[in-house]
Amino acid sequence: MKLRKLITALFIGLFFSLHAQQEDANKILEKSLSQAKKENKNVLLIFHASWCGWCKKMEKNLNSDAVKPLIDKNYITAYVSVQERGENIKKYENPNGQDLMNKYQGKEAGLPFWVMLDAKGSVLDNSFDKNKENIGCPASPEEVAEFKEKLQKTSSLTASQLQTVYDNFVQKKS
Repeated sequence: MKLRKLITALFIGLFFSLHAQQEDANKILEKSLSQAKKENKNVLLIFHASWCGWCKKMEKNLNSDAVKPLIDKNYITAYVSVQERGENIKKYENPNGQDLMNKYQGKEAGLPFWVMLDAKGSVLDNSFDKNKENIGCPASPEEVAEFKEKLQKTSSLTASQLQTVYDNFVQKKS
């Protein structure tokens, strides 16, 4: 009976230790760059958190039926969880995520913060606008226009496809 309890306890401990630690942010980036190189694409690296409403909106917009195929054709999209709170730190946060975000000048940016990289890891662009403010999840016509320009510069999206992205991101006024 004691052996059975011990085995059960070890199994439960092993299960939680395997699932408690999220993947290292540098490993996520490394895998994304490798895949981008194989597929001749760029990387869209997005720093986000589970509590961040704008992060959820960004992910929803990128994964919409109209936008996802366009983004997937041009980018390997990778998410790194940072700035989690309380018990969600262990549950969701990627180790070294904040250090990676800081490396790309996102220390004070807020969330979401994103970087567009070529397959070698060189920065092509990021979520800072012309005034050096983070547009995060673009929603206003001005922010979405700037996002559209960044996509145009770093992808092979056509004018029509860029307009589709614009139409799906711009926040409609009720």
